[in-house]
Amino acid sequence: MTDYTDILTETHGRVGLVRLNRPKAMNALRGHLLAELLDALRAFDADDSIGAMVITGSERAFSAGADIKEMADATPVDLMNRGLSDGWHRISTIRKPIIAAVSGFALGGGCELALLCDLIVASETAQFGQPEITIGVIPGAGGTQRLTRILGKALAMEMVLNNRFLKADEALQHGLVNRVVTVESYLDEALKLAGEIAARAPVAVRLGKEAVNSAYELSLTEGLAAEQRAFYLLFSTEDQKEGMQAFVEKRAPAWKGK
Repeated sequence: MTDYTDILTETHGRVGLVRLNRPKAMNALRGHLLAELLDALRAFDADDSIGAMVITGSERAFSAGADIKEMADATPVDLMNRGLSDGWHRISTIRKPIIAAVSGFALGGGCELALLCDLIVASETAQFGQPEITIGVIPGAGGTQRLTRILGKALAMEMVLNNRFLKADEALQHGLVNRVVTVESYLDEALKLAGEIAARAPVAVRLGKEAVNSAYELSLTEGLAAEQRAFYLLFSTEDQKEGMQAFVEKRAPAWKGK
């Protein structure tokens, strides 16, 4: 496994785990950390022994946001040349499911990173926010768009314009997270969920993720057509034959990822 400085990586069965590892900076997302994160996710994505991934931080902070010291004196051209937006987009193209295990603060870029993931397991201390307005800017890595799609205009506006934080129970109520558990169990719960997904038919999981995500980009008619194409495509896989035969024979399927 590659030696990283800003993250730590582990494997738990068929689950790849990435821990953000800048504790003194509350896991602030500097460019180097994002580059390492993308590299680790791509490696897990290319590894046939891995079926799903988890990103986590610490109990105190998933991530408190972008590294402001790194950005304070930047010009628009500086930001363009650093390619930060390209990095965020590349994370969104990871094919296998990613679960965010969030405890404590998920603010600014940290909130946006959690929103990039496919599912979120939160501890009861989790808080989500986009406080960029307090330093004279707005979210720049998808916060205004993804929050609005998930929460609706009113609550997204309050978070973006007036630094409204969303606590774990509110995040669950509004559909931002999948579940809220204790601080002691949030990572184990995320790993368990990832493990369950990783045990499913790999090609079907990948196409299922694509189909759900396409609902944000396509009209209903286009989305239904994309879903149908993916459904038909799966009937060319060995896993479809195995899954249906196993169902008929009342046994557990043995997936091949083909």
